[in-house]
Amino acid sequence: MDLKSRINRHFTDSAHLKLEAMDLLADPLARASERMAQCLMNEGKILSCGNGGSAADAQHFAAELLNRFEMERPPLAAMALSTDTSTLTSIANDYSYDEVFSKQVRALGQSGDLLLAISTSGNSPNVMQAIHAAHDRQMGVIALTGKKGGKMAGMLGPNDVHICVPADRTARIQEVHLLCLHCMCDAIDCLLLGVE
Repeated sequence: MDLKSRINRHFTDSAHLKLEAMDLLADPLARASERMAQCLMNEGKILSCGNGGSAADAQHFAAELLNRFEMERPPLAAMALSTDTSTLTSIANDYSYDEVFSKQVRALGQSGDLLLAISTSGNSPNVMQAIHAAHDRQMGVIALTGKKGGKMAGMLGPNDVHICVPADRTARIQEVHLLCLHCMCDAIDCLLLGVE
């Protein structure tokens, strides 16, 4: 087995997808960033959720806002809903794993807040329930998906933003998701700090 060739192919495939997705995703990423900056300027917060690698992305994004990305600035209000194991396990045990995010959104979300809903397939039941809960709480939704958006694509309203990576392989989608999150962090900082 030629591992170097396989590794080279991963790099090449990832780079090609990022370049292919650039023009497609620039507009929704800009709109999502503007919505997030406006939410934060209006003293709202961003709640993020996802499963597995998407849970890690939700936590990564919240950490970049709460602490800092690349520029010094005050902390920004963001929270990943995948981090509290007592909450997650009690809801999963007493109710259903499908409700682990939606119950938190109903408790913590307010009108004017945003939900960052991350699912590579667009079909994660607990993320879809979180979207329902966000809409019930008059929150906007930024959906970060792949694989044509799955069922989540049909759940989004006219004021929501869908960022859908044009790929089917989970690893490639997640690689682009991370780049998207970093683009939004940078754009939020630029919008809030007035950097060109």
